[in-house]
Amino acid sequence: METADIFLALLFGCIGFGYFMYGRRTQNIVIRYCGIAMILYPYLASSPWEMLAVGLGLMVVPRFIEI
Repeated sequence: METADIFLALLFGCIGFGYFMYGRRTQNIVIRYCGIAMILYPYLASSPWEMLAVGLGLMVVPRFIEI
């Protein structure tokens, strides 16, 4: 892994943990599952640009999807 990969994985993992905790506290399933996805997806991403794009996409999803 390169330095950028490690930094982005740590960054989006921390943000994902915050999303997960906030979603659990507010009983919002979309935010909770986006948090879980943000914690897990860096293990599947193959490049820093892919990791950045997916991470930003997952951060925006709860703004547009309400359940």
